[in-house]
Amino acid sequence: MSSDFDDFEEDATTRVPAPRQGMRMPSVELVVVEGKDRGRRVTVRAGVARIGTAKGSELELTDPTVSRVHCEIRVRTDTITLRDHGSTNGTYVGGARIRDADVPAGTIVRVGSTSVRVEVGDAPSFVEVSSAASFGELVGGSLPMRRLYAVLERIAGTDTTLLIEGETGTGKDVVARSLHGASRRKNGPFVPIDCGAIPENLFESELFGHVRGSFSGALSDRKGVFEEADGGTLFLDEIGEMPMSLQPKLLRAIETRAIRRVGGNVAKPVDVRIVAATNRDLGRGVNEGKFREDLYYRLAVVDVTLPPLRERPEDVPALAQHFYEKLSPGAGALPPDFLRMLASRSFPGNVRELRNFIERSVSLGFVAPRSGASPASAAPAPTRADLDEWVPLHLPLKDARQAWTGRFEEVYLRAMLRKTGGNVTRAAELAGVSRRFLQRLAARLGIRASEVGADPRDLEREEE
Repeated sequence: MSSDFDDFEEDATTRVPAPRQGMRMPSVELVVVEGKDRGRRVTVRAGVARIGTAKGSELELTDPTVSRVHCEIRVRTDTITLRDHGSTNGTYVGGARIRDADVPAGTIVRVGSTSVRVEVGDAPSFVEVSSAASFGELVGGSLPMRRLYAVLERIAGTDTTLLIEGETGTGKDVVARSLHGASRRKNGPFVPIDCGAIPENLFESELFGHVRGSFSGALSDRKGVFEEADGGTLFLDEIGEMPMSLQPKLLRAIETRAIRRVGGNVAKPVDVRIVAATNRDLGRGVNEGKFREDLYYRLAVVDVTLPPLRERPEDVPALAQHFYEKLSPGAGALPPDFLRMLASRSFPGNVRELRNFIERSVSLGFVAPRSGASPASAAPAPTRADLDEWVPLHLPLKDARQAWTGRFEEVYLRAMLRKTGGNVTRAAELAGVSRRFLQRLAARLGIRASEVGADPRDLEREEE
């Protein structure tokens, strides 16, 4: 790596790197006070420390009653969180078994036959925080997100393997795409693969490709995703779903940077950066024998956790506006009443649920400024009473769902036809359906051409 001060001309001005921003956090140390490793002490760096017997654990123990990845300590600005990873013998505080809880300084944590004290030092530690309010496609200026941006900014220019953890719907795929876009590989391919959607008997072929005749149905040579991503980034989504039998081969490919097609006898070098993501607890998978320990630590060279939306509610307005602008370019700002309504809602489905809610609101006409109108003259936001009118509470759940779906289809189709000026072919393309399907839907809903300004022939049902 080149130094900050490369060769300059004699009279050139030396550029001093700008200081990085950061925040103060508690300085936490873990001290073994009882057990085979008594006296061992580690500092919690980067906000997280794993405790277990696995090599690579921040606090690596030799106690045979401790699981491979037993538990972890996470340090935040005002809390210290203890989380068990499905250990065999459990994690205890004061005689109570703990799965996920905040613990105060001075707490004695019992893991197997070992006791560990959580100590907080007098001098705080320093954690980097980005000054940006976004990173690639990621949006949000909350503290948890700016801490994430700082890590991504640090590793963007490297080929370091990244493991992204987080709940479903938090946007792990967006992190992967954004990192690729900020890397030196941005002009190379970004190849995502969903490990949970591939049949086990096809997994090896999907990863590494195959040669003609290697198995029944292999009619020609085929590249796998490793070769497709050569020179770019390979995103292994839902890595926790990968079959145990394939994990050694994946580890070998990552370590050797070479792959061998199914049925082939020649190893082919590949230049890929690996980004993996999971909503599963891989530490628990290691303890249960469902995920290889060596692969886990090879993927988690850098490990980040994407915060759920409930931990960053201040990002909801910015995210909502971001999705609104993508759905309705040039539509202006979302109405304040609508934003206040969003703030009062919970989104257990995280960012994905918020995006779907905005899309549904736009499709149903709840937020749609008049053509050419300024943001201030946007359509009024719906109140809870407005939304309740759409819910047929006099019907059982099954019937109410069918009624809602029918009404939504009508509103959606009318809005789509207005958007395309009655062009059914274009409307079908935007809706992702066939022209004939759209014509039949219009006929079933009784939508006439004159209502949307279309050519009457466009909405006529075609002959079979």
